[in-house]
Amino acid sequence: MNNLSTRQATASDLIMARSWLSGAGLPIEDLTVDHMQNFLLALAGESPVGVIGLETFGNIGLLRSLVVDPSVRRGGVGALLVAALESRAAQLGVTEMWLLTIDADSFFANLGYVVMDRSSAPESIRRTDEFSSLCPGDATLMRKSL
Repeated sequence: MNNLSTRQATASDLIMARSWLSGAGLPIEDLTVDHMQNFLLALAGESPVGVIGLETFGNIGLLRSLVVDPSVRRGGVGALLVAALESRAAQLGVTEMWLLTIDADSFFANLGYVVMDRSSAPESIRRTDEFSSLCPGDATLMRKSL
């Protein structure tokens, strides 16, 4: 897909992000305007076509809430968002990224993430709402060193 870029999400993007995430069956219960500082949007020209979020806990990052508009899936938008988020995380001092997924484990495996046993999650990840209550217990836990 041509003419793709990313930008930091703003407070005005919260309603759109919540709508996309909810539509994809992803958790939004804990998503507030304060989180938008750690979310990125993918743009095709001027039009938003994807969103991804990050939570940081010192050198540990939680990749959360990746959604790509169905009309542009398989066009590199998801990989672009993950790469941009990993770059941002590294700039913030994150050395390892963690995520939970219900159905995108092969996508993330192709980007270097490795399936981990839930018991191996760091305490900071275990304490998140996403790990402890928002994602089902059968969600796949994955990790990548940055």
